[in-house]
Amino acid sequence: MTASELTLDGVTLSAGAHRLVADVSLRARPGEVVGLVGPNGSGKSSLLRAVYRVLRPETGRILADGRDVWSLPVRQVARAVAAVVQESGADLDLTVREVVAMGRTPHKRLLDGDTPADAGLIESALVAVDAAGLADRPFDRLSGGERQRVLIARALAQQPSLLVLDEPTNHLDIRHQLEVLGTLRRLPATVLVALHDLNLAAYYCDRLYVLHAGEVTASGPPSEVLTPRLLAEVYGVSSEVTVHPRTGAPHVTFLPGPDGT
Repeated sequence: MTASELTLDGVTLSAGAHRLVADVSLRARPGEVVGLVGPNGSGKSSLLRAVYRVLRPETGRILADGRDVWSLPVRQVARAVAAVVQESGADLDLTVREVVAMGRTPHKRLLDGDTPADAGLIESALVAVDAAGLADRPFDRLSGGERQRVLIARALAQQPSLLVLDEPTNHLDIRHQLEVLGTLRRLPATVLVALHDLNLAAYYCDRLYVLHAGEVTASGPPSEVLTPRLLAEVYGVSSEVTVHPRTGAPHVTFLPGPDGT
């Protein structure tokens, strides 16, 4: 697995007459974890859909190692780009191991079975998300958090050079949030991840892009981006931003307003 460089150059996305994202440029260097943050409706999920080829840009380009992902063969993109989306896939009538094994599909020819190497990658992916004990259970009977971990394992089994995740910590308890994001940091892949929790984003991401109303409002290292002024402008809340004494990362504390909210 070799990490890709991801470049978004002036990407605009629309749904009918509704503009979702306007002229967004972004860069994720090989091996970086780059976070997308911003309020609901800011365009984070739409931007990710364009990267994994669900929503075609109206203008602009999305490049992986200098090649436009929308001009590459589907199979080539499937081998290089893995996505973990917010939909749970709860209707999959498969065991957990079979779901994770789907991550190996882009690397096989039609009707090829799993090799011992595939089995090893599947097992390693399950272990990485603390789901090895779920391997033989029906996927559609798992809790939301368990399903999320399995879908992340499927993406890991794919061995992508670019991993795109939309709110991967949704439904996860604190322990598994930390374990999953820690695993992403250790991957030899480039990671683009949308996160709601600003403190997790500050600790685990190398750089952040703040989206607001479909545009990039700020970008850079978390220590430069996460300021009380920006959070007031983008989220409409009062906050304090300090340096965590143990991690050295920015730590955001939200302050109640005069009405207690």
